[in-house]
Amino acid sequence: MTLRAFALERYFARHEFSAKHLLGSSDPEAMALADLLALEPGAEAALKEVWLGYTESLGDPGLRADIATHHPTITAEQILVFSGAEEPIFAFMHAALEPGDHLVVQYPSYQSHYSVAESRGIQVSRWHGDPANHWAPDPAELRRLIRPNTKAILICAPHNPTGYLYDFATWNEIIAIARHHGLVLFSDEVYQGLEHDPAQRLPHLADSYEKGLSLNCLSKSCGLAGLRIGWIATQDRHLFESLAAFKDYLTICNSAPSEFLARIAVRNMELLFARHRTRLVRNLDLLEAFFHRQSHRFRWQRPSAGTTTFPEYLGGSALSFCDRLVETTGIMLVPGNFFDMEGEYLRFGYGRQQFPEDLRLLEGYLEGNQGL
Repeated sequence: MTLRAFALERYFARHEFSAKHLLGSSDPEAMALADLLALEPGAEAALKEVWLGYTESLGDPGLRADIATHHPTITAEQILVFSGAEEPIFAFMHAALEPGDHLVVQYPSYQSHYSVAESRGIQVSRWHGDPANHWAPDPAELRRLIRPNTKAILICAPHNPTGYLYDFATWNEIIAIARHHGLVLFSDEVYQGLEHDPAQRLPHLADSYEKGLSLNCLSKSCGLAGLRIGWIATQDRHLFESLAAFKDYLTICNSAPSEFLARIAVRNMELLFARHRTRLVRNLDLLEAFFHRQSHRFRWQRPSAGTTTFPEYLGGSALSFCDRLVETTGIMLVPGNFFDMEGEYLRFGYGRQQFPEDLRLLEGYLEGNQGL
């Protein structure tokens, strides 16, 4: 297996900790350890008592039980805890798929959703979203993409990088298509809880489909990327066991302090969602006004969920623009090239506290460089 470089992550490795103004990040504002511990009385003292030995490979039983409280049908025994979200994606591509299988992936997409599969000789078809319709993909096209050797469909809901969110009818239609063909349906749900209108939140796929997997983590919806805790929920026992066995060759088990802290976060998820949502909607209003003023430079539609949006750049090469921007001003945006996109697109992230200032700096730069 030869994996090609993860272009997006290499770009972040170059700029994320040197650029002063991060306008392309996908995670919301993080919080300090003290602020997380303050959510529950006695948490700081309890943290000092955490045993620093090996933890259970399936995940701390208490953490699995806490996660299960967010599911109407999934039990703790149907939840497998990983290190972050990247590890379970990698595990799925090895444990659930074989060379010669076919995978359909919602697109544009996070590179590991398709590159790991391609590296193993798995055929990948990209189910494209429509940029003229808020990046909505067409279920009729999904039906046409399915082949005799199709094994699985991978979707992202809410979607990164576009901020698209399925409506309930389309969501149910995708499940019906997967069920009709007996396909595994993998749903990356790491932005669930950050719907800008909470009434639009979809159910977890794992609760809705017997061959569905829901991926979640604390990095995106809770802004706790430093804990490196993610999980898979599924009713499919064979898939669960296959993923658990493959994890034995990866991290084996998770960090004990991280699992302890993750329990606090999971028990307070709705509070964390609400805090982030307030900032997201406020920043998105600023971004909408910005794109209105800059309509000669960008083509954009307002997203429905998450922390990112994916406008088209009308000034030429998005990659060249981003390179000049970060070198000249310290403002980092992410060019669509790193999502293997044709055309010129940019990923904006609007979940950070500093976003209003960074956006003002960007607009000042644009107004001072009229040729861009």
